[in-house]
Amino acid sequence: MANTNYFIERTIQAFLTLICVFALTFALLRLMPGGPMAFLQARLSQSNQDMSQEQINNMVELYSSVHPSKPIHIAFFDYTTSLLTGDFGRSIWYNQDVIDILAKAMPWTIFVSAVSLFGTFTIGITLGAIMAYGEGSRFDIGSSTVAIIVTSVPFYVVAVLLLWILGYNTGIFPTGGRVNSSIDPGMNLAFIGSVLYHGALPISALVIAGFGARALSMRGNSIQILGNDYLRVARLRGLSERRIALRYVGRNAILPMYTSIMIAIGSLFGGSIILEEIFLYPGLGYYVFQSLGARDYPLLMGGFLFITIATILGIYIADLTYGLIDPRAGGDDREAF
Repeated sequence: MANTNYFIERTIQAFLTLICVFALTFALLRLMPGGPMAFLQARLSQSNQDMSQEQINNMVELYSSVHPSKPIHIAFFDYTTSLLTGDFGRSIWYNQDVIDILAKAMPWTIFVSAVSLFGTFTIGITLGAIMAYGEGSRFDIGSSTVAIIVTSVPFYVVAVLLLWILGYNTGIFPTGGRVNSSIDPGMNLAFIGSVLYHGALPISALVIAGFGARALSMRGNSIQILGNDYLRVARLRGLSERRIALRYVGRNAILPMYTSIMIAIGSLFGGSIILEEIFLYPGLGYYVFQSLGARDYPLLMGGFLFITIATILGIYIADLTYGLIDPRAGGDDREAF
């Protein structure tokens, strides 16, 4: 019963957060003085001088999913309905549906984000666990110093350095694009190799800038667990150090980091705006940045909505699945004993 209530509570929270995001974007479009709605009306009026005001308003609704002359409550209902059905408006610059542009760009951003997230946490967790077992050693001190340094450097600084050294100076890696245009798309080695080759620098920038914080977090969690009495009992029972490290130390040290993994998904999507512009990598963030320069508000708002929805879903999935890993999070304390 407690787990059911926990699920319902988290679902309601996620849904209300989503509605609040829709309300905020609607307010920015409809109510902001001199904002996107006014810009759309002025731009359409200049390019279509023979059209009536009602026709212009209908075109504004086509591009932004918001009708300027309808009552606010009706316009908000229509806007929310459109978003829930996948209608994010139409891009002014590309003259395509926003959902089509973002759907084509999203897999590339997911690829870079997923691979870099896996690499960041794999390296961070492994290194942090080794540092904890060798607490106070030269390896621990040296690794902690390196982790602190890379954590203090923003990922976009790492990205610029990698692009300058490995891209422009040496020419080892490409300085833009997501795949070689001369290769036919498909599940073949040439295409997959080209995708990995073009994605190597963006992925490396995120991993280098992110693994240090995960390593330090894993180190701190592991050291705290290593001091618990139940580990002494496990050793007295004759359990191997490998089993103790994996089942007792590792599992319990990773638990506090699980939610941050899901939250990191949303932050990676947000960070892709800068990262993909630096590497000229046409993913979700690249199109959001380009729409900002072109004042393509429908595409800009659609991109931000995609990023926000990804963050909400990441936190929602973390909340639900964390209870499966640690029953105490689900509200039923009896399962924890």
